[in-house]
Amino acid sequence: MQTITQTHSHLSHLTCSGCGETHNAFKPQLVSSCCQLPLESQYNIDEPFSKKDLLNRQGTMWRYREMLPVLADENIVTLGEGFTPLLQLDNLARKYNLQQLLLKDEGQNPTGSFKARGLSMAISKAKEFGVEGCIIPTAGNAGVAMAAYCARAGMRAVVVMPRHTPKAFREECYWYGAEVHLVDGLINDCAAKAKELNVDGSLLDVSTLKEPYRLEGKKTMGYEIAEQLDWNVPAVILYPAGGGTGLIGIWKAFKEMQEIGWLPADIKLPRMIAVQAANCKPLVDTFYGMQANAKNYNGKPTIANGLAVPRPLGEHMMLKVLHESGGTAISITEDEMLEGIRELGKSEGLFVAPEGAAIWMAARKLVDKGTVSPEDEILLLNTGSGQKYMENVEGRY
Repeated sequence: MQTITQTHSHLSHLTCSGCGETHNAFKPQLVSSCCQLPLESQYNIDEPFSKKDLLNRQGTMWRYREMLPVLADENIVTLGEGFTPLLQLDNLARKYNLQQLLLKDEGQNPTGSFKARGLSMAISKAKEFGVEGCIIPTAGNAGVAMAAYCARAGMRAVVVMPRHTPKAFREECYWYGAEVHLVDGLINDCAAKAKELNVDGSLLDVSTLKEPYRLEGKKTMGYEIAEQLDWNVPAVILYPAGGGTGLIGIWKAFKEMQEIGWLPADIKLPRMIAVQAANCKPLVDTFYGMQANAKNYNGKPTIANGLAVPRPLGEHMMLKVLHESGGTAISITEDEMLEGIRELGKSEGLFVAPEGAAIWMAARKLVDKGTVSPEDEILLLNTGSGQKYMENVEGRY
């Protein structure tokens, strides 16, 4: 792999999410050398970048080019990801007497999920550094996205996923030409297998937050939300937090937009709410003091495959977002997710992933409890298309 020099991006350096120590952004990095924790990209805010610069740019996540880490345009590996629609759920809003209910539908991304954003960015940076192949432990969607973007970039792709992952995810990886390994267990078991397969270090491990750049792809959801709301933000954002990269990324985007003047410094930022599956809720248990951290947490499989992340590396980053935003964490049962899929389908014509259904059911519960006001502008993040989960939900309508 090679060291590169800066061209278009305003990328400045990387910082450790634990201690804040600075790291070089212009050579390959994984987790921080100081704390073995995720690194975060920082940008030269002093360089001029105006909202007007967005006029006439394509409707993809790459419209925010200056605040993204890929340095040279020729290294961008894209399938047209980003700028997904922000839908008004008027039927459900009327039914539950909610003033404003919005849903950002990430299922309309390439490969059918929000993972397209992070993997487009990670594979683009891998290309920029001269990487020849990548490996990923995945609950499903991230593996599919990595396989697709590696195919686009001409790289080798090795995907390690739980054996119980729905067939649609496995099959799509095969069609992209990926090498697929099936493991008994959850994503932490897949991570152990990936480490074993990559003992010589010949492949770049693009696991959640183990390299700095998937986070930068996911943060573009935050930029889009603000732009789509005419440079405003909702009162509450509910997000399905497995590894938590999107939750962390959206909050990072809001902070960056305040720094560059796209959002007022005194604007009230959204309360960020992390939603997990009752079968695997490490963040919820840590947030409520039921455990010191998730390092020894054991979860169970869930129909929301992306939420089966028992020991998230970015737990401390998610907790920081929840505390800074005045947010909270909540878990949703399997039956509640099925109810959410039915209701969003029958009321709004949306066939969402179980993770997206969990978000809607969490909103209902939090409004009932008074944690969220019916007067709040509520934004739901549906992270993927329900079609890939047919094997999990078949016949349960």
